[in-house]
Amino acid sequence: MHSVESYLKDHHIDYILHEHPAVFTCVEAEKYCSHIPGLPCKNLFLRNEKKRAYYLCILPAFKRADLKQIAAIVGEKSISFANARKLDEFLCLTPGAVSPFGLINDTAHSVHVLVDRDVWEADIVSFHPNRNTASLELTGEMFRKFLKSRDNIQKVIDIS
Repeated sequence: MHSVESYLKDHHIDYILHEHPAVFTCVEAEKYCSHIPGLPCKNLFLRNEKKRAYYLCILPAFKRADLKQIAAIVGEKSISFANARKLDEFLCLTPGAVSPFGLINDTAHSVHVLVDRDVWEADIVSFHPNRNTASLELTGEMFRKFLKSRDNIQKVIDIS
């Protein structure tokens, strides 16, 4: 398992670290992280019906995750949440700490990345650095640079 901060430094990706109490939900994050600039985001680890395809869906915290819409966008019959065991197996993460930075642990590049257009186009975003006791603030440019540093299949999507 790689250190997120080391990975970002090695890839010349600038960020600002914000320490805070552990947060497990968007409501808790709003309470403890509202001072952090930028678009607050949530990250969902999903799977297809046959449990053969896994997706990391990144969207603004304020958007409702319409799993039927996401399934239609990626051409799946249905999509649901993957379990904690698969989250650990693919991204070495635990529930409550799901983050795009878990992709650094996906050495097989098995997880497909779905980024909501509002996140993709945001000036500033923030995510947990694979632990829910901190958040990393990045410019949109640095976030996109991080995603480009990974070989996972990626798609920008529009969630209504």
